[in-house]
Amino acid sequence: MRQKKVVIFIPSIEKGGVEKNLFIISDFLFKKLKDLTIISASKKAKKKFNKKIKFLCPKSEIWDNFGRNIKYFISVLFLIKKILHNRNIIVLSFQANIYAIIVCKIFFIKIITRSNSFPDDWSNNFFKKFIFKNILSLADKNIVNSIEVKNKFKSKYKINPECIYNPLNKKQIIKLSKHKIKNIYFKNNSLKIIQVGRLSEEKDHYTLLKSLFILKKKINFEAVLLGSGKLKKNIQDFINKNELKNNVKIIDYKQNPYPYIKQADFLVLTSLHEGLPNILLEALILNKFVISSNCETGPREILLNGKGGALFKVKNYNDLAKKIIFYSHKKSLRIKKTKFAQSKMDRFDYSENLNKYYKIVKKHI
Repeated sequence: MRQKKVVIFIPSIEKGGVEKNLFIISDFLFKKLKDLTIISASKKAKKKFNKKIKFLCPKSEIWDNFGRNIKYFISVLFLIKKILHNRNIIVLSFQANIYAIIVCKIFFIKIITRSNSFPDDWSNNFFKKFIFKNILSLADKNIVNSIEVKNKFKSKYKINPECIYNPLNKKQIIKLSKHKIKNIYFKNNSLKIIQVGRLSEEKDHYTLLKSLFILKKKINFEAVLLGSGKLKKNIQDFINKNELKNNVKIIDYKQNPYPYIKQADFLVLTSLHEGLPNILLEALILNKFVISSNCETGPREILLNGKGGALFKVKNYNDLAKKIIFYSHKKSLRIKKTKFAQSKMDRFDYSENLNKYYKIVKKHI
């Protein structure tokens, strides 16, 4: 029997951790399999992939501007078209897994799903929970990227996925961090804080800004928010209204954020929820002390319950402010915790985790 061709399904390719892992995993699988197809409604992302990887998408880039639900619908149509043209395929779904599973099971196609986080907004709705539990279990294999997410799927949906941590390319991150950039407003005599992420609700930048407002008269600091998104104007208005513009700057999204992170003392994450935030791992590689919200899921796992950094309660800007002040005076403790976190990072080994993906795909083709 001929070897099945691998199709990666990801309707909306954006600027985040999921996409970063998508590029890494797809490039690796292509090198191993020599034949790979991406199905997406995000045509602009095509140029980011190896030119030899096949890319099925709409002819116009206009669809890049639409929301996820429209992109899901379009990509499902492309998936059905692909299946009707060639039934000898296996699907690796990175997004819209429920839709992908339904299509694949209708046409008797094998499917592997990768879930980046646990859908808490589904778990408390009986109807949605029933759909998710019963459809996700139909996949030939489910993959998640953290033990916390794995345990949630087991306890709430009775599904036992395989955990494969995000593949972390330490050498590349360190290399990219050495690229020269213009000064980013940091001064040598100030505490340098950076936050990296989309300017959107789930990243909760306001908690950091509220904590910085408290700190304004207590310590000398400068902060950079590195990212783009729909809340940029609102966040800038908040900065101006609270007289933080001399302390806080917004820098638009950069494909290479590492030189900016390298200049900071602290990296702060204030997210309401995550999967397994790459940015924390990348900051640790660059020897930066991490302060993160203790959100579901990932930060607690990466920072080893606070032994490898600092955790604060979600949305608690007073707690965050206290931790920033405390650790600003505890350089030796910061170094000790960062080194401890770094000593436990073998579980994110680049080659090992990429090969885990390959072995699962190879087993099913």
